Amino acid sequence: MHGPRLTRGIGGLLLAIPALLAGRACPASDARASEIDVLLFGSLDAGGDTFLTFGTKVGLTSLAQDGFTALASVGSGRRSEHGAEGARSRYTVAAAAVAGYQWFFDWGVAAAYAGPEATTEMLVAGRDVDALPTRFGLRLHGEVWARPTDATLLQATAVAGSARDSLWARIAWGYRLYETYIGPEAALYTDTTGYAKWSLGLHATDFALGRCSFRASAGVQSEAGRARARPYLTLSVWSPL
Repeated sequence: MHGPRLTRGIGGLLLAIPALLAGRACPASDARASEIDVLLFGSLDAGGDTFLTFGTKVGLTSLAQDGFTALASVGSGRRSEHGAEGARSRYTVAAAAVAGYQWFFDWGVAAAYAGPEATTEMLVAGRDVDALPTRFGLRLHGEVWARPTDATLLQATAVAGSARDSLWARIAWGYRLYETYIGPEAALYTDTTGYAKWSLGLHATDFALGRCSFRASAGVQSEAGRARARPYLTLSVWSPL
């Protein structure tokens, strides 16, 4: 299979959805309907903040057809910010387990998920360390992968979580060059701490090395409270188990 199976998530957090789009997915007769299908994924987001994530996606049937699926992920990261007493670092650990359904259409794939999430944070300012209480909430995650033409890909993702009252959204367009989609992307993130960021860049999606598939993104990122934009880089990898 060569369809884009990109995994991407909130604030750099990769969740997962395969985009085995119509015309490139395996036919239903080839699907391992009697087996559990598993996809492993990971990502590194580096920019104004840094976040590293690992996770898995499990389908009760083949991930290349309609069916119930579940996502589980855990990630950690760091960002610099300014508090009442000056500069400090915020360290975050986040985890989520969501379940839902994916639908395959002639034009592409849509998926929706919901489930619990948890976040714990620590603020470090010099020698002062403040461990914040762990917060629990509900995560909602939706994705659409569409192919306007045989050579183009349009993808949109939105992830909302109540643990931090956060919202992450991304939209990307790509033109297929050999087996890779290349094009622009834009994303935004905001949460209850008052932090917000916007990014604009280019992505190369679904280039493969052996059993692993990759997405690389690079561009500029603007954060609330900072006068200058910064570069960002994202590297994602996913592979069937």
